[in-house]
Amino acid sequence: MSAAKGYDDGGAVAPQSNPPGPAVGFRTGPEDQWRRVHPVSPLVRGWLAVVGLIVVFGRNSFDDLVQAIGTGGRHRPGGAPVWLILSVLAAAVVIFAVVFFLSWFYTRYQVTDDHVRVNSGVIFRQQRQARIDRVQAIDVVQPLLARIFSLAELKFEVADAGKSAMKLSFLNLDEAKRLRAAILARASGMRVDPDQPSAISEAPEREVLALTPGRIAGATLLSGITVAALVLTALVVGALLGTGSPALLVVFIPLLLAVGAAYWKAFTTDCNFRVAVSPDGVRLHYGLLDTRAQTIPPGRVQAVGVTQSPLWRLTGWYRVHVNVAGYGADHGDSGGRTVVLPAGTEAEVMTVLGLIFPDPGVADPVRVFTAGLRGKGRDQGFIHSPRRARLLDPFAWRRNAYRATDTALLCRHGLLFRRLQVVPHERTQSLSLFQGPLMRRLGLVDFELHSTAGPVRPMVHHLDLVSARELFTGQAARAASARRTGRPERWMEERPAGPDLAGAASPSSADKDNQYEQ
Repeated sequence: MSAAKGYDDGGAVAPQSNPPGPAVGFRTGPEDQWRRVHPVSPLVRGWLAVVGLIVVFGRNSFDDLVQAIGTGGRHRPGGAPVWLILSVLAAAVVIFAVVFFLSWFYTRYQVTDDHVRVNSGVIFRQQRQARIDRVQAIDVVQPLLARIFSLAELKFEVADAGKSAMKLSFLNLDEAKRLRAAILARASGMRVDPDQPSAISEAPEREVLALTPGRIAGATLLSGITVAALVLTALVVGALLGTGSPALLVVFIPLLLAVGAAYWKAFTTDCNFRVAVSPDGVRLHYGLLDTRAQTIPPGRVQAVGVTQSPLWRLTGWYRVHVNVAGYGADHGDSGGRTVVLPAGTEAEVMTVLGLIFPDPGVADPVRVFTAGLRGKGRDQGFIHSPRRARLLDPFAWRRNAYRATDTALLCRHGLLFRRLQVVPHERTQSLSLFQGPLMRRLGLVDFELHSTAGPVRPMVHHLDLVSARELFTGQAARAASARRTGRPERWMEERPAGPDLAGAASPSSADKDNQYEQ
């Protein structure tokens, strides 16, 4: 396992970037033309349906065909003639071929300076369009069958797309990488050669850390799957001892298969996990059978959540999730796409946080974030629940705390399951305070910061009413100020200087590095 420094005593490593410059308009070139996906794409997408139809409807016909051939062309009473069976098979092949051809022929895409457009559908036509400047993340996905043909699916999320991300399925792997580079270049406002606007090479990347298969296997065994398996096993054994009927062991078989499938899915999803950094942003590579190369451009992370379960206290591992606009709750991929570190040590967590938040807004980020991960009380300036909150949180009231840095709000809570949530000030969507009858009696209130849809829900439980009001008004002011001085959507585009922006210019990367070295 290799790792690079993120937040440490000497500073933080910020993603490398090319010198920013004004964006140059792209001339009409190969990227702007309507193009088709790879001809094999319909087969890669629909092979499972073909196999299912063959299994369901073709078994009896195949048996009849074999028996007819074995009897010299005669068919058994009630069976279908050989010529009819062969005709049905030929018609099925022709129908599938026509459907696949039409699906491929009517699927086209176009990449312009401002939009990505995808047209698809034969009977019901669908035309989709996404603004490039709203791109939040781009994934290059290779299912197992696509890897055999050296194909890949390009999937990108935009801020207003929700779960319905746009997909290009499937492209040649090199074409998918080149197209990803072109979209990110347009989204970043990067300077390009006006004489060769389509000659955009993929940005280089530098590996920051990698997790071994042994780490992933250990994290899977110490996950909630094992706890659920032990509980189910205890129930089955208890019922067996109570009734004395061995027939109950039949119930254990599907449970065993379900647990095995859950273990396999968790391991294969996170296997070969690597984190890299490039001018395009943070890149994640993971997957055993189905591989994914995920790119999150700078400034697209809305919130970060670091969690540690009781079992992981034994190993010191943490799991890091992010909220990214467009990913949503990510139920379709079992939350895999929102994970930026499946099982990392405290040092690796600091590395990842250093990539996502190159400017933590404090002079000593290691101590501050460590206090957020496993600290209690007022260590490093955290403000926690008052003593009277012990009636509601007898053990965790000193863990429920927050701290605001110059650039982000840190929310800490949980005793058995430790949680730290970090939200950049400019990504604050809205704020709320909640107070129930008992909390009103005790003068306590819950604070919640609303982010985009995702696994991270920043909140602080049972704060003092005065402290909660100060946090509410202060965070609203910090969010408004940060939005005025935050980085532009086109992260490699120079912001124009002027009298109205003279006092609101954001610090450069060099200034941030100097801040870390102080």
